[in-house]
Amino acid sequence: MKYMHQDIIVKTVSNRVSYHCVTEETEEIIKESGVKDGIVVLSSSHTTCSLFFEEYMHDKNYYGDEYIQVDINNIMEKVVPKCNTETQYFSPGPEHIEFGLGLSDPNYPQEKWTMLNTDAHIKSSIFGNNSLTFIIKSGKIILGSLGKIYFVDWDQLRERKRKINVLIMGD
Repeated sequence: MKYMHQDIIVKTVSNRVSYHCVTEETEEIIKESGVKDGIVVLSSSHTTCSLFFEEYMHDKNYYGDEYIQVDINNIMEKVVPKCNTETQYFSPGPEHIEFGLGLSDPNYPQEKWTMLNTDAHIKSSIFGNNSLTFIIKSGKIILGSLGKIYFVDWDQLRERKRKINVLIMGD
């Protein structure tokens, strides 16, 4: 049995939810692995992000988001409005703010406003899917005729580089 681990890096945008189709990158990693029959697992450890499998919808808005993604955003915004003030949600509380300000990580600027992403955490929890598993058959991922793999970052506060871990197992 072969194993291969590789990462897909996506650059998110600020001021709106960021969607990324990662199907082609996943197919390329499968091809590089040489696995003909097995599984591929995609996983994200980012707590404000989700992975999902959806039909490619063709129509897009001016930002390049598929209409189904715009529909998802509209529904999620009704359920969990964007966090605009520090009193809108209980989270983050004073202990979490203190913890965040104590980090010495360039990915987490020591600014209180960077922690006003409670909406993104809730949306990620509701939407779910920090990992997806697909079958590889005859060297190809089985997605159906219109199925695509998407990564979404619900956090709108700033641009970031996000990592999707890909593990391939098989023969």
